[in-house]
Amino acid sequence: MTTAQLSDTFRIGGDLPVHRLGYGAMQLPGPGVWGEPADREGAVRVVRAAVEQGVDFIDTADSYGPFVSEQIIAEALHPYADDLVIATKAGLTRQGPGVWTAVGRPAYLTQQAELSLRHLKLDRIDLFQLHRIDPDVPLADQLGALKELQEQGKIRHIGLSEVSVEELQAAREIVDVVSVQNLYNLTNRKSQDVLDHATAEGIAFIPWFPIATGDLAAPDSPVADIARELDATPSQVALAWLLQKSPVVLPIPGTKSVDHLTENLGAAGLTLSDEDMSRLDALA
Repeated sequence: MTTAQLSDTFRIGGDLPVHRLGYGAMQLPGPGVWGEPADREGAVRVVRAAVEQGVDFIDTADSYGPFVSEQIIAEALHPYADDLVIATKAGLTRQGPGVWTAVGRPAYLTQQAELSLRHLKLDRIDLFQLHRIDPDVPLADQLGALKELQEQGKIRHIGLSEVSVEELQAAREIVDVVSVQNLYNLTNRKSQDVLDHATAEGIAFIPWFPIATGDLAAPDSPVADIARELDATPSQVALAWLLQKSPVVLPIPGTKSVDHLTENLGAAGLTLSDEDMSRLDALA
């Protein structure tokens, strides 16, 4: 059994089984998630290593690069293994490094889905996520475009990103939403209510920026203490905490380094005690 396969599985949308520890491809492009990486071969290598180590869920977006991340994934892995689930997103435009602007016009979202199909070399995208809700476009229009793509067989499931419980409920009146991707980690629990709602409803919760250890990884921190006790690293503890927080959580740590990738995936084999969880819960 490979490392990532030590994590149990979750069925996205009830029909797409994935191991819960995945890989996030946001860091593959250059600085500011913009342009080509300095070492493209290294980027291809880390994506291949993720799959070799048992990852079967990769998350990307058209805006990472733009398109650079999707193209690297295709270069590294196409033709894809039957059990590999690739999720992508549309709805954020790029005007330069580190700049992100929401655009949810139906024609734009449809165009980006078509481009993602082309760049990823796919006939159908398993999970297509609205990267941000555009406040200037009716939600029904944004999700209507995705529903149309779904009816055409171009996308399988629909997900959302950075939404409130209210927005998620409103969206579910329009389409079947199978996943939510919000910022959530040891130090940032602002989306706790969304996670609780997703857990109750059986919706996949994909925490982006899952390893925000920062000061928490300092030698005298609780995270570092627990890591030492378990012969693990602070990153592994942060990821294990997420995996044990709820059965619907699918962490997607990203990295450009094969060593970091291997370290992150080691979290799949880590079990935190109730006392460890309580100590970590108290950090927020």
